[in-house]
Amino acid sequence: MCMKDSEIKRILKENKKAFEMLENYDKTQELPFQRKRIDITLSVETINKLKKIKEKTGKPISQIIEDKI
Repeated sequence: MCMKDSEIKRILKENKKAFEMLENYDKTQELPFQRKRIDITLSVETINKLKKIKEKTGKPISQIIEDKI
């Protein structure tokens, strides 16, 4: 079964984001929704602010940071 060029272009257009994600995965072996642990240094004041927000919202600190970015 052969597909017409117009069908191929339509499928590529409709699924552009998925194809870009797969292409990026081929290059990096990482999916954009994967999580990765990093070490960062923050001031004590910033850490205390994040802990207060965590207590108020019930969200993990990593999610609070991701929401702000």
